[in-house]
Amino acid sequence: QVQLVESGGGLVQPGGSLRLSCAASGAIFSFNAMSWYRQAPGKERELVASIGNSGRTTYVDSVKGRFAISRDNAANMVYLQMNSLKPEDTAVYYCEAIFPGGLDYWGKGTLVTVSS
Repeated sequence: QVQLVESGGGLVQPGGSLRLSCAASGAIFSFNAMSWYRQAPGKERELVASIGNSGRTTYVDSVKGRFAISRDNAANMVYLQMNSLKPEDTAVYYCEAIFPGGLDYWGKGTLVTVSS
C-alpha cells in the first residue's frame, strides 16, 4: 500500500503565496505521474497541475503563470508552489500518484483558504 500525506495549506490573503507538499511512503518503485487536484465547496474536483516522470508539466489555464509543480524523486516528494493567490483558489487540495498500469493513490487533502 502507498500512503500520500499533504501539508502546507492554511489561510492566506489575496496576492499571497503558499507551498504545498506531498510526501509518499510505502511500496514505491516508480511513478508515471503525480498531480494536484482541488475541490471547492459545492464544486466538482478539478485537475490543477501534473508532472510526468520525464519532468513535463501541465496546468489548468486558471493557474498558469501563478502555480508551479515540481517533484523530488529521491525524496518521494511533490510540491505545488502557489503565488498570486485569488479567493477562487480556495479549495481542498489533493495529491495523486499514478503507477504503471494506471493504479493510483490519493492523499486526504489540505485546505487552502484565500481571504482578507
